[in-house]
Amino acid sequence: MAALSLVALGVVYGDIGTSPLYALRECFFGEHAIVPDPANVFGVLSLIFWSLIIVISVKYLVFVMRADNRGEGGILALMALVREDRTKGRAGRRRWILVTLGLFGAALLYGDGMITPAISVLSAVEGLEVATPVFQPYVIPITIAILIGLFLVQNRGTATVGAVFGPIMLLWFITIGALGVLAIVRQPHVILAVNPYYALDFFVRNRATGFLVLGSVFLVVTGGEALYADMGHFGRAPIRLAWFTIVLPGLLLNYFGQGALLITDPTTAHQPFYRLAPAGLLYPMVMLSTVATIIASQAIISGAFSLTQQAVQLGYLPRVEIDFTSPDERGQIYVPQVNWALMIATIGLVLGFQSSSNLASAYGVAVTTTMVITTVLLAIVEHELWGWRLWATILLTASFIVVDLSFFGANLLKIEHGGWFPLVVAALLYTVMATWEHGRRLLRDRQRRINMPFDDFAEGLREHPPVRVPGTAVFMTGSPDGVPVALQHNLRHNKVLHERVLLLTVLTEDIPRVPRDERVEVQPLEAGFYRVTAHYGFMQDPNAVEVLTRARARGLDVDMSDVTFFLGRETLLPSAKPEMARWRYRLFAFMSRNARHATNFFRIPTERVVELGMQIDI
Repeated sequence: MAALSLVALGVVYGDIGTSPLYALRECFFGEHAIVPDPANVFGVLSLIFWSLIIVISVKYLVFVMRADNRGEGGILALMALVREDRTKGRAGRRRWILVTLGLFGAALLYGDGMITPAISVLSAVEGLEVATPVFQPYVIPITIAILIGLFLVQNRGTATVGAVFGPIMLLWFITIGALGVLAIVRQPHVILAVNPYYALDFFVRNRATGFLVLGSVFLVVTGGEALYADMGHFGRAPIRLAWFTIVLPGLLLNYFGQGALLITDPTTAHQPFYRLAPAGLLYPMVMLSTVATIIASQAIISGAFSLTQQAVQLGYLPRVEIDFTSPDERGQIYVPQVNWALMIATIGLVLGFQSSSNLASAYGVAVTTTMVITTVLLAIVEHELWGWRLWATILLTASFIVVDLSFFGANLLKIEHGGWFPLVVAALLYTVMATWEHGRRLLRDRQRRINMPFDDFAEGLREHPPVRVPGTAVFMTGSPDGVPVALQHNLRHNKVLHERVLLLTVLTEDIPRVPRDERVEVQPLEAGFYRVTAHYGFMQDPNAVEVLTRARARGLDVDMSDVTFFLGRETLLPSAKPEMARWRYRLFAFMSRNARHATNFFRIPTERVVELGMQIDI
């Protein structure tokens, strides 16, 4: 438990753990800054304290983390819990709305993944300006150099550096907590800010301005979704233990220490975090902060890779290249397209916004929207899966949604100051995912209509027996019934059939992992035909050779040295009455042409593949 909790410090808590670099500063030095007088400092500290308690300690660690999908967390895993096939009527429409919410929430996380590395690393490097203004012209170049280096090493995996993430973050939390204690000792009465009275008094005195400050206060909880998304790597207990014993105490001590410093010297509002450090420790703190923000960025980048893998397996993104960087840990993956897109976007954000304070104006819109969606999906899980009474579900959901919507409303004002960026990214990605899912569904429906029923196909074989040749032919098909068009084309043009024919379908279930002994089903048909169905979870990578190996264990006599895979390669044509808009058809066709080849995706030996082209109108 202690070892897992230590590793969780480095993977789970990097984002929320580096928030002290800029969160409190933005309340008193940001876009909607307020005067750092003692009353306002007490009010903001009270808001920070209760935000961490309500949003992170109670909502996420107590309730949201209970909504696991076979041990996995994250908004796509949560969405898979409530997802059903679209059926006619009211229930089907409601499920469609829930899936749409989950999909948009997932798209928002990509926008967050672009901003987090930029604001984290930039805020750390800006500490050099506190030491001496000589470094001011070099802050941006140093930040970009660090970010480029970070993205360049992604293809090597995190196994090597991951071993030191935990100890470094442990040192980080101990250090920032100790610096906070030094300031609190000089102003011990700052501890009284835990009283919620000061938060209420803050709103009464500041009114509209106080509400605007909530957008900056929200920065202290921006890592909440990471807790849930990384649950599958460690489990609930280690994440909770790390939070309550190390992370929460370290964060609160540092925030209250910054507050104590502001009460003593309001002029430190532009960099209260670095002003906590004695002059002799400033450069080491900048170095430690930079390493901590790199770790935080690594967690976000890895999360984007995992999110992409889940979206591909669940059918919301086209097949992309996914490299496994560790022979032992299947969760350690590298997605080149996502990596380079994040790098370009992150560097562009640094160049465009120029400072972490400007970036903070754009940060939070995506995360708070995702948090609202998570609360809504959690309510469905509580009522329908956990069997809670309706009144209990409404009571708890209302408690969380009031807080979420307060943060959401305050962050809406950031849209014109850069908050539009993650929303635009999310809208574009949602369009891509929704178009791909809709297009694939239309394509499957079309293939089902043109696939011949097996009974009719078998009757034709009996009436006109073809020449049978030695070996095994495997026809990949997305439909677990009927005879695929590729098989019909092969028989029509080549006039032969192999002595053994397997109709292989790979299905992705709405669970993270399917146990090995439940993964493959073999159904004998007639005339040497077998229907093989493979089941994989959305966190697993399909492997056609592994499927055939397990089919042999089910009694199917397959000689792996004499197997040929037949794949259909569709050319999409617009039908006379298309069921999707023309621009969406073009987008779907473009993604289909550029998707990762099925041979690589299903790990099929390239020398054993025969492709049969066909035209399908949708």
